[in-house]
Amino acid sequence: MLKCFFTPASVALVGASRSPEKLGYKILKNLLDGGYKGNLYPVNPTADENILGLKTYKSIPEIPDKPELVIIVIPSKYVPQSAEECGKKGVKGLIVISAGFKEAGAEGKKSEEELKAIVKKYGMRMIGPNCLGVIDAVNNLNASFAFEAPPKGKISFITQSGALGTAVLDWAAKENIGLSKFVSFGNMADVSETDLVEEFGDDPETNVILLYLEGLTDGKRFIEKAKKVSAKKPIIMVKSGKTSAGSKAVSSHTGSLAGSDSAYSAALQQAGVIRANSVQELFDYAVAFAYQPVPEGGKTAIVTNAGGPAVMAVDAIEAQGLAPAVLSENAKNSLKSFLSPAANVNNPVDVLGDALADKYGKALEIVLAEKSVDAVISILTPQVITQIPETAEITVQVAGAHKKPVLGCFMGGKRINEGVDILMKKGIPNYPFPERAVSALKGMLGYKTWVDKNKGKVINFDADKKTAEGIISRIKESGRTTAGDIEGRQILSAYGVKTVDSFLAKDAGECVKYFKKAGGAVVMKLVSPDILHKTEAGGVKVGLASAEEIEQGFKEIIASAKRYKKDAVIEGVQIQPLISGGTEVIVGVKKDPQFNHLLMFGLGGIYVELLKDVSFRVIPVTDVDAQEMINGIKTAKMLKGFRSITERDTEAIKDVLLKISQLCRDFPEIEEMDINPLMALEKGKGAVAVDARFAFSG
Repeated sequence: MLKCFFTPASVALVGASRSPEKLGYKILKNLLDGGYKGNLYPVNPTADENILGLKTYKSIPEIPDKPELVIIVIPSKYVPQSAEECGKKGVKGLIVISAGFKEAGAEGKKSEEELKAIVKKYGMRMIGPNCLGVIDAVNNLNASFAFEAPPKGKISFITQSGALGTAVLDWAAKENIGLSKFVSFGNMADVSETDLVEEFGDDPETNVILLYLEGLTDGKRFIEKAKKVSAKKPIIMVKSGKTSAGSKAVSSHTGSLAGSDSAYSAALQQAGVIRANSVQELFDYAVAFAYQPVPEGGKTAIVTNAGGPAVMAVDAIEAQGLAPAVLSENAKNSLKSFLSPAANVNNPVDVLGDALADKYGKALEIVLAEKSVDAVISILTPQVITQIPETAEITVQVAGAHKKPVLGCFMGGKRINEGVDILMKKGIPNYPFPERAVSALKGMLGYKTWVDKNKGKVINFDADKKTAEGIISRIKESGRTTAGDIEGRQILSAYGVKTVDSFLAKDAGECVKYFKKAGGAVVMKLVSPDILHKTEAGGVKVGLASAEEIEQGFKEIIASAKRYKKDAVIEGVQIQPLISGGTEVIVGVKKDPQFNHLLMFGLGGIYVELLKDVSFRVIPVTDVDAQEMINGIKTAKMLKGFRSITERDTEAIKDVLLKISQLCRDFPEIEEMDINPLMALEKGKGAVAVDARFAFSG
C-alpha cells in the first residue's frame, strides 16, 4: 500500500528553506498553499525558529511526532544519513527530490544503492530520488516543486520525466483538465511505475491512469499487473524511445525485425494498455475516458452547424474503422419538423449556421435517442448569430440524460472560449479539430473491445521435453550456441511440430540414393553450422527431378558455400521432398530484455524482410493471442483464401504458435528461433516445418 504518499497524517520536509529561490521554500509553500491539513514539520539544521510561520526542527529525531511521510531536498551526499534517521524514527514513506544519484555517474549510483539498502532495511517505501514529487489534488497534498497544483479531477498521471511533468501540470491548469494524482518517480530506486499502476487501480478517486515512460523496470511484472488493472479502468501510455539505436547484429529474421518497440507494442496490447503516440493524444484519450461513458459500439453520429467540419469528421470516422450511424426515418422526420428545409437530416445532421441553441439541443436529443447511435460528436463553429455558451449549456444538459459518449468539437479561437470552458468544466471533453475527437472515440472503443473479448487460455501440450533437453545439452557441450536445420527440426519434432522428411548426404552418390528414396522432386540444402542463411550462400536448390540435376546441384552448392565462407565447416547437404501447394509463413522468437520471449508470425520465405508484414506477442500466448497474430498481418487474406488461392490450414498454424510458446517457457535459454518456412497446406492438411534454426544463450 502506498497511501502514505497521498494521504499522510503528518509530513516532514528535510531541507526546508526561508529563501524563496530554493526548492526547500517552494515545496513548503506548496504544501501550505495546497491546503494540506495534517501536521507539517520543516527540518533545517541552520534555520531560525520558524519558516513560513511553522516551527522548524534541526533534525528528524527532534520532531516530537513520528512523521508518516518525509520529503528530502538536500545535497545528495547527506541523503543516506537523513534516510537512516527516518528509518529509525519509524517513517513509512520518503519522497527524495534530491538529484545526484545514478543519473550522475558511478559515484551517484553507489550512493543510490546505499539509499536503497537503507530503505529496505527499515521497511520504508521511497519515491525518487531525482524526482519532481507527488501531488494528490483531491486530498490537498502538493508535495512537489511544481508551480501550482492542477484542478481536481479523476485522472492520475505517472511520469518518468519531471520536466515533462511540470509542462503537463501547467497545461492541465490552462485547459481545465482535472487530475486526481500526479507522481514524478525519477530514478525509480524503490517505488516503480508498476507499483503505482497497481495502487491507482484500487483508487476510487482515479478513473483513468496515464503514464509517460522511457522504459520499464520489470516488463513481465508490469504486464501481469496492468492486465488486472485494465479490466477495471483504462491505462493509457506514451512510451518514448521507439527507435532501437545501437542494436547488435542478429542471426535470425525474427531478430532483425523484432526491435524493442515491437515488444512494447505487443506487450501493451496483450495487457489492454492503450498506447498513445504523443502527449497530446494521451490527454485527448484521458479526458474522454475520465468524463464520458465508454461506447457500446462504433456507430457514430455527428450534430453540427457547419458542413465542412462535419465532412472532415465523417472522413476520420471511416479512416479510423468506425462507422457512420444510420438514422431511422422517424428520427429524420422529427428533425424535419423543426429544422430549416435546407438542413441535412441524415448523418451528419447539419442544423445550419443560423440555428440557435434550442434547435441544436433538440437535434442532439433526437440523435442521442436513436438505438442505432453509439456515440455523438457535437461540432460547433462561431457564426454570426451562434449562441455559443447557450449551445454548450444545452449540450451538457442533453448529454447528461443519456448513457452514450458525447465529445465536443467547438472550433475556433477566443469567440468559442466561453463555450469550451462550460463543456470542459461540466464533463464534455472538447477537441479543437474533428480528427482528434474521432481518434479519442476510437481509443475508447478499442478499450471496450479488449475488456469484453475472450482472453483465451494458455494451452499445454504433451511434449517430449527430455529429448529436446538432450539435444540442447549436446549443442552446448560442443561449445556451440546455435542449432542448424537438422537439430532444429529435431527439437520441433519433440514438441509435436510436424517437420519435413530429410536425409543428410555426404557426397553426390548419397544425394542420388536419397533422391530416389524420396520418389519425386526434391530440395537440396547446405548443412553447415557456420552458415545459417543458406540462400545467401547459394546453398539451396529447389525442384531437382533427375539424378543428373542432383549431382550437378551438389557440386554447385559445395562450391558456392566455399566461396561464401572459405573456412566454413561443411557437413553435407540435406535432401528433402519438395512440398508443393503450400503457402510459406514464418514463425520466430526473439528474446527481449524487458519482456523475455517475443513470438513473431508473418509471411515466410525470402519475402519476410522485404514486406515486414508480421505480428508479435509476448510469450506465453493464449489460443486467442495466436489467432489474433494470424489475423493481424495485412496479407491474412492469402491464408483465408483469395481468388485462386485456396484457404490454408490456419488451425495448424495456430497449433504451431502455441507449441513454440510452450517450448520457450520450458527452455528460457532460447535466444532466437526461426521456422522459415513453415508450409501452410490447404485447410485440414496441416502445416509442415521445412527449415528451422535456433540460437541459445551461452
